[in-house]
Amino acid sequence: MTHTDDFLPSGSPNVLETGKVGYSAPSNIALVKYWGKTSGQLPANPSISFTLQHCQTRTWLEFHKQALGTVSFDLFFEGKPKDSFRPKIQTFLERILPYQPFLNDYHLAIHTENTFPHSSGIASSASGMAALSACLMALEQQLYPDVNEAYFRTKASFLARLGSGSACRSLYGNPVVWGRHADVPGSSDLFGVTLPFELHPVFKNYQDTILLVDKGEKTVSSTAGHNLMHGHPYAERRFQQAHENLSELLKALETGDLDKFIAITESEALTLHAMMMTSMPYFILMKPNTLAILDRIWSFRRETGIPVCFTLDAGANVHVLYPENVRKAVLQLITGELVAYCEKGQYICDEVGDGMKPL
Repeated sequence: MTHTDDFLPSGSPNVLETGKVGYSAPSNIALVKYWGKTSGQLPANPSISFTLQHCQTRTWLEFHKQALGTVSFDLFFEGKPKDSFRPKIQTFLERILPYQPFLNDYHLAIHTENTFPHSSGIASSASGMAALSACLMALEQQLYPDVNEAYFRTKASFLARLGSGSACRSLYGNPVVWGRHADVPGSSDLFGVTLPFELHPVFKNYQDTILLVDKGEKTVSSTAGHNLMHGHPYAERRFQQAHENLSELLKALETGDLDKFIAITESEALTLHAMMMTSMPYFILMKPNTLAILDRIWSFRRETGIPVCFTLDAGANVHVLYPENVRKAVLQLITGELVAYCEKGQYICDEVGDGMKPL
């Protein structure tokens, strides 16, 4: 079993005065949802996600050696200083200092941009923290050349979790499990892992079209929502249910059972929002247009037999999931009907992807 101490650097680092590294990392969408966490950004239940391909954050990290003795950084989003991002990055860098103490010896210039509009309503914390963590590991690898690829990726996932829990699932290709689970050897609450079996071909090029129902700021942050699972009347049963659903979904992903995949994925999406609606205080992040889309997807599936389904994140937007071989028919549904429920008719076509990449 891996422990946090396994991520402490050992030995003397190389002398490195200045440099620049860059990585991209994608967003991801959970199929079995993580909702509720314990101290140290650890999940209350395991989750599994599809890594996306096109919705990415690209980050470049410039570093200059300075005897500062404290975290020092400048942050630029799409070429301009972004003060509103600073508190979260400050907290993240301070949180990972025990695992990368050399950060106190460098001034960092972080340049980041998204391939999707920041105000689109797609969460960028997962892709952003994953890309930054990969850059920080690239710096560590220059200081400690013995860092191999497996350790690089695992520690990048470990670090990313300390910035945004779901970010630990954005470092790998599909699918990624985060959280200890009896059916996934090597699974851990500390970082994400890939599946222990070959994914069925039907899922290897799965499509995800994201319908942008509401691009506004969420009324309740994910952090606040997670905290409301403490003392939630249905929390313990929900955590148990996530383990059960993950076991069943793993079977579906291995065998290509689309009916089981659809049933579990949609149930998980609705359960996530049921937890929000039954917390205290309670809240609803879905919008009327969200429900209209879900209803139309159900009726379309009944009418045509086409295996299209939905999932939701902690917001109003709808992820429409379907195999590539029915792409034409599903896009006709989206462009012909569902865009009417999207803010300004906007949607993003994506598909499953490969995780982080060097720039």
